[in-house]
Amino acid sequence: MSDIKQIGHWINGGEVAGTGREQDVFNPATGEVSGRVALASVSDLEQAVDAARAALPAWRATGLTKRAAVMFKLREIVTAKSDELARIITAEHGKVVSDAAGEVVRGLENVEYCAGLMHHLKGEFSEQVSSGVDVHSVRQPVGIVACITPFNFPAMVPLWMVTTAIACGNTVILKPSERDPSAALWIAQAFKDAGLPDGVLNVVNGDKEAVDGILDHDDIKAVSFVGSTPIAQYIYERASKNGKRVQALGGAKNHMVVMPDADLDAAADAAVSAAYGSAGERCMAVSVLVAVGEVADPLVDKIAERMGKLVIGDGFDERSEMGPLITREARDRVASYVAGATDEGARVVVDGREKHFDESGFFIGTSLVDHVKPGMKVYDEEIFGPVLSVVRVETFEDAVELINANQFANGVAIFTRDGKSAREFEFAIEVGMVGVNVPIPVPVGSFSFGGWKKSLFGDTHMYGAEAFNFYTRRKVVTTRWPDPTQSQVDLGFPTN
Repeated sequence: MSDIKQIGHWINGGEVAGTGREQDVFNPATGEVSGRVALASVSDLEQAVDAARAALPAWRATGLTKRAAVMFKLREIVTAKSDELARIITAEHGKVVSDAAGEVVRGLENVEYCAGLMHHLKGEFSEQVSSGVDVHSVRQPVGIVACITPFNFPAMVPLWMVTTAIACGNTVILKPSERDPSAALWIAQAFKDAGLPDGVLNVVNGDKEAVDGILDHDDIKAVSFVGSTPIAQYIYERASKNGKRVQALGGAKNHMVVMPDADLDAAADAAVSAAYGSAGERCMAVSVLVAVGEVADPLVDKIAERMGKLVIGDGFDERSEMGPLITREARDRVASYVAGATDEGARVVVDGREKHFDESGFFIGTSLVDHVKPGMKVYDEEIFGPVLSVVRVETFEDAVELINANQFANGVAIFTRDGKSAREFEFAIEVGMVGVNVPIPVPVGSFSFGGWKKSLFGDTHMYGAEAFNFYTRRKVVTTRWPDPTQSQVDLGFPTN
C-alpha cells in the first residue's frame, strides 16, 4: 500500500489533507488503484471559501499588468513542463500521451488569450451625453467563483475556466473530477510558481457532497460546469435558484454529414479519428455519421477497414492510438449499447466487445453500428465511448432535419466539396459549433466554446470573449463636474 498516492486538496497556497471520506483513483490501463483522493467535507469546502474570501480584496485591487504577468509566466511553466502534465493525465485518465499533450496545447490557447486581459477588460466611454455629463462603464470581478470540471479533460477544461476567472480579478474554488484529480493540483502549483498569491486559486476534491456545498454557499457568486446533460441541468437549476450566475455545458450527440461529392477517404479518416480518439470520451467526439444517398456502403467499408488497423493499448505505449476508458463501469456501460443495438434493428458491423486484450485495464474495442435510426438507444443517448453509429438518409434536407430534431446541439460537421451545400448547412443547422470538412470544430481560444439546446444551460459559452463577460459585472458611471458658478439648469442636466 506504500505505492498508493494520497491526494488531498489545495487551499491557501498549499496541499492539505482531507478530513473525511476517500475514494480510489485507478490507472485505467491496469485496473489497479494508484491513489486515494480525499472527498471534501463541509469543513474542507468552508476552509477553501475562507481562503478565497480573504484573498479577494487584494487580488481584485492587483493591477492588470501584474495579473497579465502571472498569465505570461504560467504559459512559460506549462509549456516547459507540458510532457510532465500530459503523463499525469494519461496515468489517471488513460488517454494516449499524444492526446494528453494535445489537451495541454488547447488549454494553453486560453492562457495566451487571457494574457491579453488588459484589452479584454476594457470598458466604454461616452463624452458629453448631456451638457457637462459623461458616462463610462467598467468591468469588475464577480467575487468568488466555482469551477466544476469533468474527467475527460482534466487539464484543458480547468485552464478554460480558472484562467479567465482569475484574469478578471476573481478568486476561485476548483472542483475537478474525483476520477483523475492530480492534473488540477499540478495546475494549482504552476499558478503558484507563476506568482499567483495564495488563496486566489483553491482546489477542493470531492463528489456530490462538495458540489451541493458549492451550489448552496452564499459566498460563491458564480458557477461554471462541464459534464453530462442531467448534471448540467441540476447544477443550473439549483445554483440559479440560489441567485448565482451559471454556465453549465451538458452532453452531446455530434453528427458528421458526408455528402455524395465528399472525398470519402478523407471523410473516413476523419470519422475514425473523431469517433475513436481518446476512446470517444470527448463531448465533441463524432458519434453519428449521417451518410447521404449512395455514399453509405463504400463509406462504411472504408471506416471498418481503418478500424482494423487502430492500435489500442496502454496510453504510455508509443504504439497506442487509443487507450482504455476511465472506469470499469464506463466500459461496461458502453458495451451495453452495442449489445442492445441488434435487438433495436441496427446492424453491428464491427463489435468492439469481441476484441481481446492482454491487459487487465478498462479496455474495449471500437464499434461501428449501421442502419441506426432515431428512437434507438444507441442513437438517442450519449454513449461517451468508442461507438460510431451510421444513419442513412436520402437527401441533404433529410440530414438537416434529422440533426435539428435531436435534443443535443453541441457540435456538427459536414464533408463536401460544394460551397453551396456548406453555406446552406451553416445557415440552416441548429447547432452551436459547426465544422466544414473539420470533424471536431472546437473553436480557437479567441472564440468561445458552447452548444445549443440541451447541450447548454444558461446563455454563456466557455472561454474567449463570452467568458470575460461571464466572470465580470458591468458597472455604469455617470459623472458631472459642474462649474460652481453655474446652476444645474445651465448644464442642461435634469434636476429630478
